[in-house]
Amino acid sequence: MNALSNIDMAEVTRLTQAGKLAEAMALLQGHTVSGLPQGRPGGDTPHPAKSTEPSRPTMDMVAPLVPGGAWTAPSQLRKVTTAESLRPGEARGLSGLAQTMRALRDRLPKPGSIPGLGEGLGIVRQPTVPVPDGARFEERIFSNDVGSRTYKVYVPSGYTGQALPVVVMLHGCTQNPDDFASGTRMNELAEEQTFLVAYPRQPQSANMQKCWNWFNPGDQQREGGEPSLIAGIALQVSEEFSADPTRVYVAGLSAGGAAAAIMGATYPDLFAAVGVHSGLACGAARDMPSAFAAMSGGGATRPRGGGPTVPTIVFHGDADHTVNAINGEHIVAQATPNAALTKVVTRGETPGGMAYTRTVQRDDGGREVLEHWLLHGAGHAWSGGSTSGSYTDARGPDVSREIIRFFLAHASAKAPTRH
Repeated sequence: MNALSNIDMAEVTRLTQAGKLAEAMALLQGHTVSGLPQGRPGGDTPHPAKSTEPSRPTMDMVAPLVPGGAWTAPSQLRKVTTAESLRPGEARGLSGLAQTMRALRDRLPKPGSIPGLGEGLGIVRQPTVPVPDGARFEERIFSNDVGSRTYKVYVPSGYTGQALPVVVMLHGCTQNPDDFASGTRMNELAEEQTFLVAYPRQPQSANMQKCWNWFNPGDQQREGGEPSLIAGIALQVSEEFSADPTRVYVAGLSAGGAAAAIMGATYPDLFAAVGVHSGLACGAARDMPSAFAAMSGGGATRPRGGGPTVPTIVFHGDADHTVNAINGEHIVAQATPNAALTKVVTRGETPGGMAYTRTVQRDDGGREVLEHWLLHGAGHAWSGGSTSGSYTDARGPDVSREIIRFFLAHASAKAPTRH
């Protein structure tokens, strides 16, 4: 928050109104316009080499204002902003982006003044991830021409060199591998059912809130941007542990869910199935304004094209005020193959009191291809997760277990080639 203390809001307003969002964001991050980076950091180093690529601003969901609260789209903050909270003249001139950041700066207490406030500001607590005897939870790094990312890999105690499935888990904004592993309890399932789990880490140097940059065109394509890094991590884990190359999967939450959808669209030969929780479809946005629109439910679904589809399971709460639930339907539509499918809809309620509508679509051979869970009354959080991690809803259903059930029922027709 300190980077916002000396902002020239008049200049931010002028730049925003002129459509110069990158320059406005630079000022909001505490930089001068002349100091605006000429490219997005491709790796984890804080001072990446300059490039000729246009600057790409960072944005995504804003962390909750209270511990355990839901992430909110920046536009939602404007609902609690009054003209009295702004200096004279700013209420008239500030448009969406500047007003959001100004309101956040002025209204929030200082970190540390309220117990637990750090969690609400996205300063994620560092949970201790238990590791059973014989298991490992270790950090690695992957590098390619785009840059590098660190990641953590969970190796279950039952691993003795056999070809295991690999599940790639993409965290949401403000999160990290340990936090996401704790909240989803995916390591516990990996220990129980014997599979490998990889957790790529998005550094703050790549996005201010550690979000995957799902809204940037350069991060929505094969063999480029963040997709190439995530795919490289999946392949590196597969090679190091001699995993089953036909059983590699990817799942994620929020910005990580949107990134998982992108991976299914760009690497259908690598991933045998995809899981998306509270995310968006590949290509739902191409810049910041269209990202805000998509999160609010106003985006359009990008046509799938003629390529292959990947079996996909989707979870979304209909009370999600960060990413509108219509985005879950967009993901399903984008992953729908050309062949006719049979649809079955069931309704139920978890022991924790969460009502849901589950829609399953199968092909002519009876194979489940698409599964969509609409969670009634759920917000923007990992359903069935543990409170030891951030952004979880313990009421269920147990999304992690349902995702693994769906994943392990699918395998790729052949092993992917190296990218």
